[in-house]
Amino acid sequence: MRSGVIVAGGRSTRFGDADKAVAALAGTPMIRRVADCIEPVVDELVVNCRDDQRAAIAEALEGYERPVVFALDPEPDLGPLAGILTGLDAASDEYAFVVACDMPFVDASFVDFLFDAADGHDGAVPRPGEWFQPTHAVYHVDAMVEACERALADDERRVVVAVNDLDAVVVDRETVEAHASMRTFENLNTREEFEAAREAFDAAVDEGDRDADGGANEH
Repeated sequence: MRSGVIVAGGRSTRFGDADKAVAALAGTPMIRRVADCIEPVVDELVVNCRDDQRAAIAEALEGYERPVVFALDPEPDLGPLAGILTGLDAASDEYAFVVACDMPFVDASFVDFLFDAADGHDGAVPRPGEWFQPTHAVYHVDAMVEACERALADDERRVVVAVNDLDAVVVDRETVEAHASMRTFENLNTREEFEAAREAFDAAVDEGDRDADGGANEH
């Protein structure tokens, strides 16, 4: 059994006044795009968010094909490490894929690979360059919860501090590119990035429509 944990409790300060988690990206709330991407490879979805976000996110996830659990921040604005801890603490499975709510291009086949790579370890964390991608990683739930608790007890809010406390498989760039494009890590922080992603989704839809028309015309 596998859980998916979406971390959505941030304030989206670079995005403007709106909550980017539920902002419409080519007609679909961004968090729903992330959830739909990982739906084939998880058995439940845990959403970490603030209490004031819950209603809008629940509406965005209406009809989702997996059970949805909300893990509300007991104290908001403590950063992604606290959000990961809260989300994982609500997960019911041994391993969970943790992903930020602003990564709408996440590749399900790569997530599936990460689950397999993490088996028998404390996690599988991509490091395609200088930096880890800790909000696009699979963790052993109990191990990462304990690592997050230790980091926060030491007044650390950097997720990498908890990651470095794990016996985790580090997934390098060559391995990433054997399973997915680097776009799986793309996150949308600004309106400009959001607009560029919208254009990419619109282009993909247009291409799909042309392919469908071409197929129809062959018969």
